[in-house]
Amino acid sequence: MPRFVRLLTVLLLSCMSLLARAEQLRIVSDPWAPYVYEENGEAKGIDYEVTAEVFKRLGVDVRWEFMPWKRCMLMVDQGLADGVIDIFQNEARSTQLYYPSEPLSVVEFVLFQANDRPHAVESLEDLKNLTIGTSAGYDYGTDFLQSPLFRREAAPTQEANFGKLLRGRIDLLITDRRVGRYMLEQLGLQDRISELPLVISRQKQYLAVRRNAGMDLLAQRFAAELRRFKQEPAYAELQVRYGHVTVPISETVEQQERSTP
Repeated sequence: MPRFVRLLTVLLLSCMSLLARAEQLRIVSDPWAPYVYEENGEAKGIDYEVTAEVFKRLGVDVRWEFMPWKRCMLMVDQGLADGVIDIFQNEARSTQLYYPSEPLSVVEFVLFQANDRPHAVESLEDLKNLTIGTSAGYDYGTDFLQSPLFRREAAPTQEANFGKLLRGRIDLLITDRRVGRYMLEQLGLQDRISELPLVISRQKQYLAVRRNAGMDLLAQRFAAELRRFKQEPAYAELQVRYGHVTVPISETVEQQERSTP
């Protein structure tokens, strides 16, 4: 057998072996309802269901685990988990993770106000001298995070931020549009708190897998299948369904550092 053919055969067998090991994946995430969360021991959420369906089509068996965000990243860094879902992409993480070219979803960070203390906000300049409730470590975009015009005050949970808003301890709060709407529904605050139209920033959320031999090919396969699934009625049905269901509120919100190194 010619040397080139032998080398090609070895490389092919090696790739097949690596891919076979990658078919058993351990994916971690923290609760980020309604994108991914756990209810009565069952994984749920629109991004969870999309990811699970894509992996099913690829014939990949997945073990799901929920834990605080810092621990998620530690598990991936130490090679104890193969991937994480609903993570923002940045240059620092790109040295450790493969990101499929197709995102799972898009987060839109918007402001929420108490209806009895309304604010006219059309730009960041309109936030001058106000106190905005945040979640520690969230990436709301450089313009928002570095602006000297207003104060940012972090709370340990989303629930705490909405409580502070109602009591007038903050002027506005910022969170993802979809998450905020679900929080209002769960807390029964639709008549007391409303969202403002200004979008502070948008961030794409991805499945990301640990940089390991063969995982780049898995990321490519995932992206291709995800794009196909997004064209199907089943995907549209998921979007509608998660626009009309109530999801539980997690006791703590550890999503804060999704985009930080």
